[in-house]
Amino acid sequence: MINRAFLQAGHAPTLLAAFFYFDMSFMVWVILGPLGVAIGNELHLDAAQKGLMVAVPVLAGAALRVVNGVLVDRIKPKPTGLIGQAIVIGGLFMAWISGVHSYAGVLMLGVVLGFAGASFAVALPLASRWYPPEYQGIALGIAGAGNSGTVFAALFAPGLAAAFGWINVLGIAIIPLVVALAVYIVLAKDAPNQPPPKSLVQYMSVLRTGDAWWFMFFYSVTFGGFVGLASSLTIYFNAEYGLSPITAGYFTAACVFAGSLVRPVGGGIADRIGGIRALSVFYTVAAIAIGLVSFRPPQSWMALALFVVGMLALGMGNGSVFQLVPLRFRREIGVMTGLVGMFGGVGGFYLASSLGISKQYTGSYQSGLLVFAILALVALVGLTSIKSRWRTTWGAALAAARI
Repeated sequence: MINRAFLQAGHAPTLLAAFFYFDMSFMVWVILGPLGVAIGNELHLDAAQKGLMVAVPVLAGAALRVVNGVLVDRIKPKPTGLIGQAIVIGGLFMAWISGVHSYAGVLMLGVVLGFAGASFAVALPLASRWYPPEYQGIALGIAGAGNSGTVFAALFAPGLAAAFGWINVLGIAIIPLVVALAVYIVLAKDAPNQPPPKSLVQYMSVLRTGDAWWFMFFYSVTFGGFVGLASSLTIYFNAEYGLSPITAGYFTAACVFAGSLVRPVGGGIADRIGGIRALSVFYTVAAIAIGLVSFRPPQSWMALALFVVGMLALGMGNGSVFQLVPLRFRREIGVMTGLVGMFGGVGGFYLASSLGISKQYTGSYQSGLLVFAILALVALVGLTSIKSRWRTTWGAALAAARI
């Protein structure tokens, strides 16, 4: 995986800067989830409202990833990241100074946080363009391990909210964002092999390619499951098992840590055995784990164990998907990262909102979880149906990479 050849192949400072920028951005992107119990109690929100509250940043981030994907290809990744980070820091500062006093205000804050989620479409192309095909899985796995920022949100936000109030947590979150911005300015460097800018029509031409739609669907399951659960599990453990917000945050952090830590592992495994074979295993494991947890295990630790297994599979699946994307769409990696990332966010929005709706109208999270487990099986069937074509039509130029 990480060896001397890998370290010499690309630009390590940029890879580090991409990871840290992505990490801190993801921390604030999902922060309404760990704060959800405190916000819900203060604003008297029901289960469906809490579900939508944590889903809005995910949906906004999904839409903005397309914008960032186009900007990455037109003005390069580094300036695009600077713009997005400035918007997030400014939005959090205004919310902290002015306060958020209504459900509508929380939803507006969620839209601003979507710019943090859109960092995905910056960090991955920033890293990807420095590395050759045979190292795409591990390089994008490391950059994409910025998913681990969700761990910090789950681990610290509930405790800080209990000590200082949830609105002050927004102000505290500005500090690591500013540090990440400084590191990004100093270390990040755009790769010299930037593809020439295209017109908007040319960008969208990838949508006429069936493979693009397959990638968008596959990522909507792996990343959608990851971010949807990361946004919802603090509320889930509080509602289902009566855990305190702080303890529920610790449980969520364990799940998210598992999923984010193994993203580079998933990319590395895909480099070695091929992304298709790796994804097939990960979809199977995720479907089984989430399907079982939908039947509400009698003890919270049992649910935790199943969620950890599911998040491990989804996290490695994220790395595997982005081992394949640059191999198929290297010249369009910016817009493809935006489009694929957008659908990942759409999947997360669906899962987070459906869990809240399921709890509100059925009294249980089962239907929301079970439908998502079925989607993982559908993705497995789809992957099986196209794997022969992918392996035989992507060209001899990729002989050094495993498909």
